[in-house]
This record gives sequence, structure tokens and C-alpha cells, in this order.
Amino acid sequence: MLNLLQTTAEVIAEPAQPSPWNFYIMIGLCIAVLYFFMWRPESKRRKEMAKFRDGLKKGDKIVTAGGIYGTVKEVKETTLLIEVDGDVTLRIDKNMVVADTSSAPAAKK
Repeated sequence: MLNLLQTTAEVIAEPAQPSPWNFYIMIGLCIAVLYFFMWRPESKRRKEMAKFRDGLKKGDKIVTAGGIYGTVKEVKETTLLIEVDGDVTLRIDKNMVVADTSSAPAAKK
């Protein structure tokens, strides 16, 4: 009987080693969550913005990142010439265009 109690005590006192696969599974799950909730949607949004900017043409009404509203007068490879008000024109980088307001309803004054 004493031998059985000693064997049971030795088994209980010895801590179980966690499987190394648990660590790898958790790291894999974290990477999958980051990919599907952060990297993939951001990549999709970036591609849509690049497609939008490449499709700009003369006469489109736009908004810049700085909040300037204007109408596209000239399109070059990396820049746009926009008319802001009357005879005021600005040359801006295409990457600074954030929205197209051509189809948006006009604001009431």
C-alpha cells in the first residue's frame, strides 16, 4: 500500500509539459486574424483608391486630402490641375485626391 501511495505522489508532483504545438497554433491564429481583419481590407481599399485616381478625367469634381474642393481641368501622369474658384487653379499630386463629388447632391446655401 505504501508503494502505491509513493507512486501516486510522484505522478502528481511532476508537472505536465505543455505541447509546443499549442504555441504554434496560437501564433498562426494571430497572424490569420491580422491578415483577414487588417492587411486584406487595407490592401483592397488601396487598390480601389488607385483605380479611382487613375480613372479621373477632365470635368470631375473632387476633394483633396486638405479639404479643397475643385474641378479637374488637366490630368497628367502624377499630377492634376484643378480649378478651385473662378480663375484660381492649383496643381496637386494625384495621391492627394480622396473623393469624387461629381455625383454627390449639391449643398444647400
